[in-house]
Amino acid sequence: MLTEIIKPFGPSIVKARLPLELINEINNYVENVIKNEKLSHELDYGKNLAGNVKQEIELNIEFMQKIKWGEFLGRIVKDWADKELNKNLKDFRIKSSWVVRQFKNEYNPVHWHTGDISGVGYLKIPKKFGNTFQTKKTMNRNGEIELINGSRKLFSDCTYVITPVVGDLYLFPSYMMHTVYPFFESDEERRSVSFNAFIDKETSSLK
Repeated sequence: MLTEIIKPFGPSIVKARLPLELINEINNYVENVIKNEKLSHELDYGKNLAGNVKQEIELNIEFMQKIKWGEFLGRIVKDWADKELNKNLKDFRIKSSWVVRQFKNEYNPVHWHTGDISGVGYLKIPKKFGNTFQTKKTMNRNGEIELINGSRKLFSDCTYVITPVVGDLYLFPSYMMHTVYPFFESDEERRSVSFNAFIDKETSSLK
């Protein structure tokens, strides 16, 4: 289940994959909400989030139970705790989960989440994010997410940049600061699913 543990600095990051079936289920859920004005209003999660985006949609409990979202994420975290801490995860509970529909010129400022574990998985990605204004293309962060841990240190990175790919799923400690950069030119949607979750006190390094 666990694809890779990434440890560019103190806290580790997990990279896994969303099964195509889960991607389709969540995308279909979002499309149905978009078509339904009443549902769009009821499941509008933007007021609870930091993002400067037009629409963020909550995954309701019934839907999460139907697709076994908690069980899927819990298995990854269990494997993570076993490999990283040699601990047996006893409890995993989703606090909240939502989908971010990001379009050009929208962004997510530097922020952090609540709970113990957070994550982001990619459901739709534009074919291109646009060019930079300067010639140094290696610094093109358009549409990317950057995880931040502390400040710059000798021989130690304090940021980790992720280029979104459909199906990639990243999990990280909820306190880890991160930001999502805007993109330009494309009118396509950058769609991702995020979550916050609690784990048991014995496993959590926060308690």
